[in-house]
Amino acid sequence: MLLRTGLAKTPMLSIVIVNYNTRDLLRDCLRSIQNSEGIQDVELLVVDNASSDASAAMVSAEFPRVHLIENPTNAGYAHANNLALRQCLGRYLLLLNPDTVLPPDALVRMIAFMDAHPEAGVAGPKLVRQNGSLDAACRRSFPSPEVSLYRMLGLSRLFPKSRRFGRYNMTYLDAGLPAEVDSVVGAFMMVRDTVVKQVGLLDDRFFMYGEDLDWAYRIKSGGWKVLYNPEVVVLHLKGAASSRHSRKATIEFYRAMHIFYRKHYAGGTNVLLGLLIVAAIWSKCAFSLAVNYLRPAEARRVS
Repeated sequence: MLLRTGLAKTPMLSIVIVNYNTRDLLRDCLRSIQNSEGIQDVELLVVDNASSDASAAMVSAEFPRVHLIENPTNAGYAHANNLALRQCLGRYLLLLNPDTVLPPDALVRMIAFMDAHPEAGVAGPKLVRQNGSLDAACRRSFPSPEVSLYRMLGLSRLFPKSRRFGRYNMTYLDAGLPAEVDSVVGAFMMVRDTVVKQVGLLDDRFFMYGEDLDWAYRIKSGGWKVLYNPEVVVLHLKGAASSRHSRKATIEFYRAMHIFYRKHYAGGTNVLLGLLIVAAIWSKCAFSLAVNYLRPAEARRVS
């Protein structure tokens, strides 16, 4: 692993991890990166969003070669990633969540995949949960009004193999086969540096959801492909940070939907229909908050 300062050459890969009160998970993630095989020219940047669990102190003490950026306040996931992305020097840039654990060959195989697919602006692996099940968010369609409606009405769950109703998480696709998708998830999102120079950084109006979808939308609009590579499998211990703040996380989830709709679809939508869509988003948010409130505290999550 190369030092951030005094780099002898341009690193092949820059990894950016944004952390908020997930110290122990972050430690496991960093150890898995240290155990990576077949790649040496990597720079690793951790942005700590004003954690209260001594995460930053842990990184300084146990991983001195990591470039640590300490945010005095938590200004959100996109904002924190952008702080690091502005400093990255790698040919490839990887957004990585602290609640992921990489197999030793994940990085070298993902880079080889990107090298073999020069048309790909961004790619992501197959993400699995602790029980071995697929993290469905690792390959997605854009949440257009139609796709979101099918999701809200439950049609995507009733007909997961339908190419029409199952588009939200592309459940009609074989999870074991590579595919071109609309977006991969920011938990593991590898992007070419040339793409970032072309389309720009993350939109920091998104606080903790939606910024990856928005980035993928802009990347595809720029003429690049977004690819899903299931030959690399990464463990994702999903929801570790957001589950502790389920009310705020739920609100931010639906706020991100509103921002994404307003940014990419509102201009081509009838005004009355647009008002109905916005009302539906916030009605669903209110319903999710109410359902969550009725759950036991240990079972609350982003709905």
